[in-house]
Formats: sequence, structure tokens, C-alpha cells
Amino acid sequence: MNKVLLMGRLTRDPDIRYTQGENTMCIARFTMAVDRRWKKDGQPAADFLGCAVFGKSAEAIEKYVHKGTKLCLDGHLQTGSYTDRDGRKVYTTDVIVDEWEFAESRKAQEEAAGQTAGKARTEGKAPEDADGFMNIPDSIDEELPFN
Repeated sequence: MNKVLLMGRLTRDPDIRYTQGENTMCIARFTMAVDRRWKKDGQPAADFLGCAVFGKSAEAIEKYVHKGTKLCLDGHLQTGSYTDRDGRKVYTTDVIVDEWEFAESRKAQEEAAGQTAGKARTEGKAPEDADGFMNIPDSIDEELPFN
């Protein structure tokens, strides 16, 4: 069985690319820092894992995920290799993400990053409760497709 479950933070903004051709597909690649359970010499340690997301899920990554975002990932490992410019063979191991979700609210994320929600970031977005989730007015019920 090849199954990976991870929780960690992105070390930088995702690299987004689209395939060429008739049926374009979004590909999001990023590195995720995952804390190790055990500390070495009393110091926290982390693993830095390369991750790849494809399709509609990658498009959501492009819109909503950035450096420092804490995610939970479900996927599998994939190994590969290529020859670099110097003719040396390079071996790779990536986490291919099948499913992902946010591991914390936007408010908690901003507090962890030492930021406050500025007008530029929230302009045009629905207001949030103290728990970081969007307020949905009672009058919107008739517009929801799953009443």
C-alpha cells in the first residue's frame, strides 16, 4: 500500500503551470515543511517534502494557498529520475496529492504569520466570525442548491 498523510506548512508560494495542448491541465508544485515527532538535541526538526497537485484541485491551490498556509494532505509517493545538464542521474521522490484541506482558519493562519487582515486582503470578501469562517446570512437559503 502506498499512502501518505501529512500536515505541514508551505515553505513558499506554489509553482503553478498549465500543460500545453487541447486539454490543458493545471499543475501545482510546492514544498511542505512537516515537523518531525522527535527532536534532535532538544531542537525541533522538520522534513521538507516536494508535493504535486493536478487538475481542479491544483486550480484551487493556485487561488487559495500561499507560503505559510497549513494544509493536511492525502496522497501517495512517486519516485522518478532524470539526467541533469552535467549528465548525472538525479533521483526524485514526490508526494502526489490526491486530496487536501486547510488545517487552520484564515484568522489562525494570519496570527501564526504575525499578520493582521488588511483591507486589501479582505476587500470584496464576506465577513468572518471570530473562528475564521464566513458568515452566511439567513436570507441566502433560497439560493443554495442543497436546501
